[in-house]
Amino acid sequence: MRQRVPLLTAALVATALAVAPGCGSPSVLRGAPAASPSGPGQAAREFSGPVDVGGGRTLHLSCKGAGSPTVVLESGLHDASDTWNVTETRPPVPKSPAVFPGVAAFARVCEYDRPGTIRHTNPPALTTRSTPVTGTRSLAAMASDLDRVLTAAHVPGPYLLVGHSFGAMITRLYAQQHPEKTAGLVFVDAFGTNMQPFFAARWPAYLKLLNNPGTPFDADPRFEKVDIEGAVGAVKAAKPLPKVPMAVLSKTEPFATPAGSPQAVLAPLERAWPEVQQALVELGNQTPHLLATGSDHYVQVHDPDLTIGAIRLVAGRARAGR
Repeated sequence: MRQRVPLLTAALVATALAVAPGCGSPSVLRGAPAASPSGPGQAAREFSGPVDVGGGRTLHLSCKGAGSPTVVLESGLHDASDTWNVTETRPPVPKSPAVFPGVAAFARVCEYDRPGTIRHTNPPALTTRSTPVTGTRSLAAMASDLDRVLTAAHVPGPYLLVGHSFGAMITRLYAQQHPEKTAGLVFVDAFGTNMQPFFAARWPAYLKLLNNPGTPFDADPRFEKVDIEGAVGAVKAAKPLPKVPMAVLSKTEPFATPAGSPQAVLAPLERAWPEVQQALVELGNQTPHLLATGSDHYVQVHDPDLTIGAIRLVAGRARAGR
């Protein structure tokens, strides 16, 4: 029997996703050194452990597989890296490996826990694998953490950056700041910069809900809180994205939200979402837009084979374009 474990959507509030705790988790090499190199002769070795990113902080990083470009998975707001290691499919979507082990079959792939994110354990808990950070975080600080963990762990670039929901804001800013390290981008039902007009006067309520979605962790000073408006401004102010291959995956079903969720915020969110996705498509040339028919916001969980296929497609285009 599968247990209902709450996940947090980076686009809205706590949602529900049926997963068996621990199912789909990749096998990892425990107790590896904090800055284990991943050079050509060691690229196939699995690694899972803390990476020293300076300032007395560590971030938990896991890497697996071999092949270039290295794929980097960035979870949505409040989510630890677990969402890349579970699946919940139903016909006609076939049973498939989760995204992390599935991508490891053809490329080097890495994932990490941002501070203050929720592990999908039983019961759910804030990650203890990465050093806590208190206060509201800027997008620049989050993108800096991504660069620090990849650099400190000697993860070989360039990177194919895969961002789910608000995680795509992190990968997007990273690509704008580090075009020479970016091989491609995959947006998985991603957050965008063009949402505010759809909410009008309800925009402040939506921002408050994003950082306070009603979890048991909302009041914990270690719980991930983000300056959303500042993040939108940072992306708009940064240099254009590099001309690299991209793909956009989008849901077709409504956000899965608990009973009693505020319809005054849900309605404009659903109206905005198709426009958000189309704006992401228009960021690049000939960018495939793949609809995960029947999936809610967690496309990587409900449609892992489509997600893996999109990553494989962009990886192939990135290799061909070198």
